[in-house]
Amino acid sequence: MSVTLVGNRTPSGTAPERANGISPSVADPVPGAPVNPSGVRQYPDQAVNKGRKPKLYKGREPIYPRRVHGRFRTLKWIIMAVTLTIYYVAPWVRFDRGPYAPDQAILVDLANRRFFFFWVEIWPQEFFYVAGLLIMAGIGLFLVTSAVGRAWCGYACPQTVWTDLFIWIERLVIGDRNARIKLDNSPFSARKARLKITVHTIWLLIAVATGGAWIFYFADAPTLATQFIRGEAPATAYITVAILTFTTYTLGGLMREQVCTYMCPWPRIQAAMMDEHSLTVTYNDWRGEPRSRHAKRMEREGKVVGDCIDCNACVAVCPTGIDIRDGQQLPCITCALCIDACDEVMEKVGKPRGLISYTTLSDYAANAARAATEGVEAAKAGQVLPGWREVMRPRVFLYFGLWSAIGIGMVIAVLARDRLDLSVAHDRNPRFVQLSDGEVRNGYTVKIMNMEPEPREFDFGIEGLPGGLMWSPNIVDEPARRFAVPVGPDQVREFRVFVKADPKDLDSETTPFNFRTYEIGGRENSEFDAVFDAPPRR
Repeated sequence: MSVTLVGNRTPSGTAPERANGISPSVADPVPGAPVNPSGVRQYPDQAVNKGRKPKLYKGREPIYPRRVHGRFRTLKWIIMAVTLTIYYVAPWVRFDRGPYAPDQAILVDLANRRFFFFWVEIWPQEFFYVAGLLIMAGIGLFLVTSAVGRAWCGYACPQTVWTDLFIWIERLVIGDRNARIKLDNSPFSARKARLKITVHTIWLLIAVATGGAWIFYFADAPTLATQFIRGEAPATAYITVAILTFTTYTLGGLMREQVCTYMCPWPRIQAAMMDEHSLTVTYNDWRGEPRSRHAKRMEREGKVVGDCIDCNACVAVCPTGIDIRDGQQLPCITCALCIDACDEVMEKVGKPRGLISYTTLSDYAANAARAATEGVEAAKAGQVLPGWREVMRPRVFLYFGLWSAIGIGMVIAVLARDRLDLSVAHDRNPRFVQLSDGEVRNGYTVKIMNMEPEPREFDFGIEGLPGGLMWSPNIVDEPARRFAVPVGPDQVREFRVFVKADPKDLDSETTPFNFRTYEIGGRENSEFDAVFDAPPRR
């Protein structure tokens, strides 16, 4: 269900900048410029999706997010640091699996068709484990969205993380919002060229490192790094790095919010998963309206005025350039930076925090109804805040239960799975051969799969075929009921087996029997049902 928390609003106070259609590309007020009567700096910003006639094709308007401090900005820094550290460092983590297996903790070994994750090794026929992880990731997104809205988009999405990193680099080299706007609006100069080249060079280095980190997941990282620097790496490695460098630089450095607004399908999907109890960033208009930049004067004149002083700080810090006061919008990634900016302003003007806050539609409606009946001050004093009982509702527990069940099932399956597999294929032509002594011989192709990173020896034999004997070229020449087969670590041993029997000992033309193999010195065993063909009886 798509929910609109707050409708479009028109500020009651005067806003010459808004009336003149000034966009975020205009610089912030310089020292000495007029400020709000409350002493708060005014930002002549207008949301990029507001106040203009829609066009089918429209050029991107640059957005210059202002630096902001607060608990949500700190949380974003922590998540960015953790996720980037995991991405760049994980391929270099070592994990000892013994002398016969790679010691890279996380490795997708395409050459040998293996996936290693610390102590877990996945073979191609066990790809359903990977499918299970993907299903868990999807249900996890449903769970997060139902409980806390678009938290994934605002904090952990790779597009958000790399965009934050690129903006930080831009701010570090050029300066905060004013400096970046001033530089872009200034004529070309040696200083402008130097700063722009520096920023884009660092962006490209980060993009190259992003692609480089990705390829290290598919080969031994130290070895591949040495080969890559020397120009000896496979062509696939260079092509992959080039593609990821281009996409990271383009999406994180140049397109930024355009990806979230126009390219990503997730915002459209999330709208159907949120309901009146999902947390989302909300402007509490019951408290903020009518907004005014001259609140004290209007109060002296006996006019009603809200807490919002129309400073546009929430717009100035928004990475997607929207105005949260216009209600819930598709480009909003609920990063909550507007909450930090607004709380900072509220403290300066001596008003309670929470004009913009994380809340649910049901709580917002309850507060708005109370403000309408009992007054804004009474509503602020007894403001309904979202609690864990409201957020953790049956729908969330259903997602969590399903997510947990799949995860627990996969863990049990991994711990209980066999590391031995046996497969046998009967020769199709000829089905049998009549020997000179009257016995009948059948041929089979056998595969014994040792899924442990160490060599093992298996006792291979037949059961259930009366008088049957077998032999295998290059393993055993003398016919016997069973013999030993050594198999290397993480290998499949394929060999030919010939089985013979006297037709007089058989009850029919097709006799079922079993091939069975046991691990010598271990507990694992595997069995395969086969048939022995003989000529029709006369």
